Amino acid sequence: MNIIRYVRTAENYLSLLSRPQARHIYYPFTKKNAPGANMRKTTILKMMINDPEILVIPVVHDALCARIAEQAGIKAVFCAGYANSAALLGKPDVSLLTLTEMVECASRIVDATSLPVFVDGDTGHGNVTNVIRTVKLFEKAGAAGIFIEDQVYPKRCGHMEGKQVIPPDEMVAKVHAAVDARVDPDLVIMARTDALAVHGFDDAIDRANLYRDAGADLIFVEAPRNIFEMKRICSEVNCPTFANNIPGGKSPLLTARELEEIGYAVVADAVSCTYTIAKAVRDLFRTLSETGSVAPHLGRMMLFDEFNEIVGLEKIRQQEDHYYYAGDMEIISKNRE
Repeated sequence: MNIIRYVRTAENYLSLLSRPQARHIYYPFTKKNAPGANMRKTTILKMMINDPEILVIPVVHDALCARIAEQAGIKAVFCAGYANSAALLGKPDVSLLTLTEMVECASRIVDATSLPVFVDGDTGHGNVTNVIRTVKLFEKAGAAGIFIEDQVYPKRCGHMEGKQVIPPDEMVAKVHAAVDARVDPDLVIMARTDALAVHGFDDAIDRANLYRDAGADLIFVEAPRNIFEMKRICSEVNCPTFANNIPGGKSPLLTARELEEIGYAVVADAVSCTYTIAKAVRDLFRTLSETGSVAPHLGRMMLFDEFNEIVGLEKIRQQEDHYYYAGDMEIISKNRE
């Protein structure tokens, strides 16, 4: 952890302590004071963001992948439009999914895991009125954090060409609306700017600090082109910052440790889960098409029992036995009377 990251963590901690309602819950944690199972997921997520250790938060392709992520030791997961568009529609991330479809995706992932779930609010799906509804619906669905961005609708993936951004004062109003709309003060609000590719680096930094001043808990300057720009983001934005790892994207692909040393608080692995699934399924179906058999892929598959363990079949069967057995005993007891 470099000195910038350390100082920023201390500053964030002291700033949070100045809020009376936060004094008893916000602090960098270690194994000795890690959050308990009874703590709100929003609080857990905010604590992990402010912890000196960088938070690695992969985008999951669907609810099944969320279960697998938790079993693999991941601490939080992301529900994002890129993966959702691919999973639900087989389409790219170009604003095809509606707000209610995105909320349904988030709700299924929340139900599938006990981990905090960060969600993609896109542009807020409209103006400040729509932003308010977006935050409220995602919060009701159980999201622990949400981000909104300053792209013009219809938006596109941040590493695609041809992006446009709204005026900064319009986005500031959206951030204010998002912060005011949350019921739980620990619900993490992240603001993303795509201005770097449109107006240049300095404008992106200016916007990032405006969004921070409007109340954002976390700042995401999308698609820095090199490590020098990454370092400037972390040193010139006085707020926890968010990095986005995309294999084949515009930004350098760095490890979590390298990003932590630069000063980032969070890194998302945005597409690896989706890309891995796409390649594996394509290879499987090509083999099936060419040979009429999946036998060559058996060593790369989970088989019946292992998959049932992942999806929790045994727990469901035990639950059924509990209720059916309890019912039988009640009938027997009544008959004896």
